[in-house]
Amino acid sequence: MEWKTLNEAASTLYRQGKYEQAVATEKKALEVAERDYGSDHPLVGTSLNNLADYYRAQGHYAAAEPLYKRSLTIREKALGPAHPDVAASLNNLAELYKTQGQYAVAKPLYKRSLAIAEKALGPEHPSVGTSLNNLASLYRAQGRYAAAEPLYKRSLAIRETALGPEHPDVADSLNSLALLYVTQGQYAEAEPLYKRSLLIWEKALGPGHPFVGTSLNNLAALYTAQGRYAAAEPLYKRSLAIREKALGREHPDVGASLNNLALLYKIQAQYAKAEPLFKRSLAIREKALGPGHPDVAASLNNLAELYRAKGQYAAAEPLYTRSLAIRETALGPEHPSVGASLNNLALLYETQGQYAQAEPLYKRSLAIREKALGPEHPDVAASLNNLAELYTKIGKTEAANKLRDRAAKIRELKR
Repeated sequence: MEWKTLNEAASTLYRQGKYEQAVATEKKALEVAERDYGSDHPLVGTSLNNLADYYRAQGHYAAAEPLYKRSLTIREKALGPAHPDVAASLNNLAELYKTQGQYAVAKPLYKRSLAIAEKALGPEHPSVGTSLNNLASLYRAQGRYAAAEPLYKRSLAIRETALGPEHPDVADSLNSLALLYVTQGQYAEAEPLYKRSLLIWEKALGPGHPFVGTSLNNLAALYTAQGRYAAAEPLYKRSLAIREKALGREHPDVGASLNNLALLYKIQAQYAKAEPLFKRSLAIREKALGPGHPDVAASLNNLAELYRAKGQYAAAEPLYTRSLAIRETALGPEHPSVGASLNNLALLYETQGQYAQAEPLYKRSLAIREKALGPEHPDVAASLNNLAELYTKIGKTEAANKLRDRAAKIRELKR
């Protein structure tokens, strides 16, 4: 069957990080499906969904959206609105919107996907566990940690019961719950979950599997957050080695590992070690994902942060502004990552005493974070503090104190 061969080949190329080749192969599969089965056949829906997945991985969100929508329409018509494949399409479209920071658009899609899965497959089905995990991740991105935790826990319980305690999907749930705890600074709760997740993946998939590299990376990030730099470094290095061997030296995950190891060195002021890693990470991401991808923006931002720390302000500014431009285009002007870029560029200006340039950026960053994440998110507290510091420097003491009080109340709520 020509379609099946092409579809599987595209999937293999995607897993290898060969995104452009995956897209080209899936396009052929789509042509075959439309030719042999008609434009409204479920296999056409599958190819459209997969092609959208590959575009999303590259950050081509505008290209992915209509494909996800057409796939959803085909599946609803051909299979009925309550079919599990419809739930999968809704989930994937929600994932696209979540990536772009369109949380309000994503939420009802996740909920409808979950409701279909629960009704069609039963409340204890592994697909329900996946839906719960993804909805929880949306809540985590919004800073709604109290709403996320019970969903992650229910997802974990479903997967353990349905699949067994040593299944890779159980490791995924443990990893997600640990990430929630790290986000809230609950490091003691996170560490045993990361360690159990790592053991499951090593046993189930082998010590050289990319998921093991991900697990090592996350545990290293936890140790970095705790200031346990000597414990973090060998884990980052092992993660990098696994990813290079399993995925190839030009894979985006290798770029992520290089970026994270560089961040570890930057934190320790080992700038000479960090800089070449940041640069190699940036080069990999630009080549693999394209110059307009959000991960490229992240690399530019991190390299700019390094230059700011070294006092190389003239080198930092164009990187910050390019990072900001990419994020505004790829993610939209109201995305939390745009808020982060504005905050960092404002900090650069403030460091140089350019207070008039910094103030509107801090204000826009604060407004974005309040709208996208909610008024009680830790990033909102950070923005309030940064603007308060600026106001102190320019003599707006009363305004500064009000902002600090608001930030303190948020931090008290998050304890």
